[in-house]
Amino acid sequence: MHTYFFVDGLDMIARSHSGAVGLHPRRLLRPSGPLYPADAIRDVNVASVVPSEPSAGGLVVRMRLQGETVVWTNLMYPDLQGGLVDEVRFGLRQYLGEIERAYREWEDADDEASLPGDGSRNTRGPVE
Repeated sequence: MHTYFFVDGLDMIARSHSGAVGLHPRRLLRPSGPLYPADAIRDVNVASVVPSEPSAGGLVVRMRLQGETVVWTNLMYPDLQGGLVDEVRFGLRQYLGEIERAYREWEDADDEASLPGDGSRNTRGPVE
């Protein structure tokens, strides 16, 4: 299971690093997780070439909160016109809404996959 990042309709991870996949939703989307904006600038691993090892040569975005805008920098991927995307900006309210929506959808799907009697078990535990 991994997270996809579409920005303006473009798969940011595939366009940035074709050998990487997004990290697990539990790691990235959880409440107060690494994608939640904070006043301090920080680097966030969002993809890896080895999903079980988040820092194994994937994609890192630099995140900061600038007023009511979430800014991701340290990017480098082509847009549809052949230009280079090196920064993206999101309105804070919409950004938080999307993170929370995606986490809820993943959590609901994970709960359904672990219903009693289906032979699977819920593996949501602490993330290191």
